[in-house]
Amino acid sequence: MAEYSVLMEKEGKIHVVEVTNEMVKHKGLGVLNTADLLAESQIGDEILVGQKYLTVMPSRLPELIAGMARRAQTISPKDAGTFITKLGIGSGDVVLEAGLGSGGLSLHLARVLGNSGHLVTAEPRNEHAKVGLVNLERATECFPEFPKHTHLEGMVEDVVPDLDFDAIILDMPVHSPAIKACAPKLKFGGRIACYAPTTSQLENCWKTCEESGLTVEWAGELMERQWGLTSKGGMRPVNGPFGHTAFLLFAQKR
Repeated sequence: MAEYSVLMEKEGKIHVVEVTNEMVKHKGLGVLNTADLLAESQIGDEILVGQKYLTVMPSRLPELIAGMARRAQTISPKDAGTFITKLGIGSGDVVLEAGLGSGGLSLHLARVLGNSGHLVTAEPRNEHAKVGLVNLERATECFPEFPKHTHLEGMVEDVVPDLDFDAIILDMPVHSPAIKACAPKLKFGGRIACYAPTTSQLENCWKTCEESGLTVEWAGELMERQWGLTSKGGMRPVNGPFGHTAFLLFAQKR
């Protein structure tokens, strides 16, 4: 299996690099033999790459998220944390995530499921799945524990396996077919979550969950507002948009 290292620039930019004993081009860093570069380095050491000083960082979840390969837009940490909490996900659970996308949410799920969990991902778009699986491969080597992982190609309503799931998370343009196909696979007391960019999608999720025999527990949005120090002292909100990303819905099988 591959070995990975995390390097951070002075400004905070993260690079997750594979440690190989050959000259390889790394985006933003140039052509490097990372095995030679990092041979004598430990966590916290500073190394010089070209004109950049970089710090060798621990390969923890925040670093892997910051340096992940990206294609599809990823679910934010604030939403990922809410999914894990409201769904009650923990070690030993069997969790279905559709679609995989770039794997941002998958990294959070893998971190809490541990060795005893089972993460099942589904993604119909191979160009997205390829990126997401790269990020999960990195995590298998960087996390101290990693769940059993099964990846399925296709729309989840066509490929959902015959398993009993503790939790199901659906992030897709059209939720209704997936809800109808996945609801019967939930354990009694298990929960399903939908990630919906628009209010019309949220409404459809609510109605389809009820039609599928699920009880909607919560639906809404989460807002994030960052603050920072001012030049004259004190603190104020950082300029920029409020942190709305999508609407969330949670329903339980009772």
